[in-house]
Parts: sequence; C-alpha cells; structure tokens
Amino acid sequence: MPEETEDEDRYAPPKTLLGLLQRGRGAGAIRAARKPAEAADLVYACVRRDWSWDSLVDERSLYLARLLRDLELPLDPVVEVLSTGDEYDHDRAAEILRLLARGGSEEAQEAVRLHVREPEPWSDVRKTPQEPNPLAELETPKLLALLADPDAPEDDKTEALRVLRRRDPDPGLVPLVPSLTTADGERPLVLLIGNIGKLGALAMPAAREWAASGTRWLAWQGLTVLAEHGEAQDVPALLAELKQDWADGVWCGPERMARGLARFGAQAAEAVPILTRYWLCTPHSFERPAYLEALAAIDPAGPDMLGLDLAHTESLWDCQEDARLLGIERAPDRPHVRERLAELRDDPMEEPEVRNAAARRLAGPT
Repeated sequence: MPEETEDEDRYAPPKTLLGLLQRGRGAGAIRAARKPAEAADLVYACVRRDWSWDSLVDERSLYLARLLRDLELPLDPVVEVLSTGDEYDHDRAAEILRLLARGGSEEAQEAVRLHVREPEPWSDVRKTPQEPNPLAELETPKLLALLADPDAPEDDKTEALRVLRRRDPDPGLVPLVPSLTTADGERPLVLLIGNIGKLGALAMPAAREWAASGTRWLAWQGLTVLAEHGEAQDVPALLAELKQDWADGVWCGPERMARGLARFGAQAAEAVPILTRYWLCTPHSFERPAYLEALAAIDPAGPDMLGLDLAHTESLWDCQEDARLLGIERAPDRPHVRERLAELRDDPMEEPEVRNAAARRLAGPT
C-alpha cells in the first residue's frame, strides 16, 4: 500500500481522527463524540471537501449531519458552502441541511428556507424515440455468427450484443468473448460486460483461461466469474488478485474478490490479513461491508487485528446504510449496543430500513 502522508490531497492515516472521518468509519463518530473540541474543525473540513471515493455510492451526508448535530456545532460553515462551492458542493451541503432540518434543527430549517434552491422541474423534457434495431429479428445463431465475423463492423457487433442482452444467455457467446474488443484490442466492446455477467456459470471453465490472460479487462472478467461461480481450485487466483490489488493501492473492485473468497470459508484463511487491512483502511466505504462479511465467513472467531464483535459494533455508527444494517444484525447484545439501536430506531434522519431493523432487533430476544 502506498505510504500515507499529510498532503492535503491525500487521505490522512486511517488511525487518525481525520482519517477515520474522511473514510466515514464508525470509529470516527465514536471518537469525535468523546473529543468534540478536537473534532469540530475536522468535521467542518469534511463538510467543505467531499472525501468520498465514489460519490455515487459512498454515503457521507447522514454521517456528517449526525456529527454536526451530536457535537452541537454551528451550521454557518455548512451554509457557507452553499454560496462558495460549485453546484456539486451546493447540493451536498443542501442535503446535509435537509437531513438536519428533518431531524428537528430549527437552524437548519431556516438555512434551507433562505439558502437552498430547489431542483429544476423536468416536466418539459421529451424523450427521443429510439430507432428500431435492424438486428432485433435475427435468431441467436445468426447474431453469434455476426459476432464471430472479423470483418463485421464494430457498430453492428455492438447492436448484436444489445439484442443478445435482452435474450436468455447462450453458451455460444463464451468462446467469442476474447475477440470482442475495440480495434486497438485494449477494451471490450460496449455491452459485452453485461452479457458476460448474464452468462454467469455458463462462462465456466473458460473464465479460468480469461483470468490467466495478459489482457487486463479479460482477466478481470474471468476473475469476477470465478468469484461468483468458481470452485476451491480457484481460491489461489482470487487470493492473488486481492494481494495484487492491495500492493497496487486499488480501492475499487476488491470487494468482489472478498465476496468470492467468502464462499470458501476457512479454505480462504490466507486472505484474512488483507481483508482486515482493507476494512480498516479503504476510503471506498461502499465496499467496507463486503470485507466484514467475508471476514465473518472465513474466520468466525475473528481475526486478531480486528475482532468481529468490535467491528460489528462500530458498524452501527458507519456512514454506509448496509454497514449499519450489518451491525444491527450481528453486534453482540451489550448495554451500549442496545442504546445505539434505540438511537437508530428513533432518529428521524435515519433511513427507514435501518430504523425498522433496529426496532425489530430491540423487540426480539436479547
């Protein structure tokens, strides 16, 4: 893993309070509550700059809104982002304020009323009708023959893949996969990846050859098939990919290898140290629940570096909804856990699924 530095463009080390807050870790929220004076400026720093690795799936708004509320921090710095940031920053700050307003903050309600612009209506948008696909009436064997033709235009092959995507998967596509690339051979044709995903187990055992390929996109597709449908003999390949991802500092995608290794339980024990490091360090919070689930499946007693009871408990404060749901399901029955479950159940800012899950857990046997 690349060395962490204090550079403002890099994540702070994962054991520091700033590093925990940047990553949306539950431990960051817990530590901030214990040291509010130390945490205030760091929370504001995370409000001013979005540290999520992938803003489409890495959740931060509720996490930050809770920190602002629980630490009783003034909202002026959040309102400031509305006027000084770009459109994305404005929308992010507005979402934090809306959550606080929903939670009952009068300051946030006033800020929303005065400063938050509502999204433009889309009532006048007209959808352009799609042109009919001339290949739609062709039978599957003819579509496969077109894909196998080295002289067929790339656009025609793309349209053939579009038609096949809507049909039942056909194993005849499997031997064609390595050849369905752009002219430079560097990338797969558009829509090929979706067709590979639809093939599922039909791509076995060819996926083993793909995984061993020197072509990165093809190797990755082979590995994803092995992760979902491989056998014990494929554990070394999945483990090698996970190790290489860690060495290369890759944050997007290792969760697929984690889920694949989890299928093999103790046979994948060699992956535990790397999965632990990924859970502790990843800034891609969307993938964090997968690492914890894999650790629980491979080593139910809990790795020495982590401790599953502690990790599941911490997850009750995590930024990701899936992580909080995992914590609700698996955190040990302790007084402080029940207290947190009650907070999740009663928090008007919380997602309905999380609130309901916490209510069910509290209502069930201890």
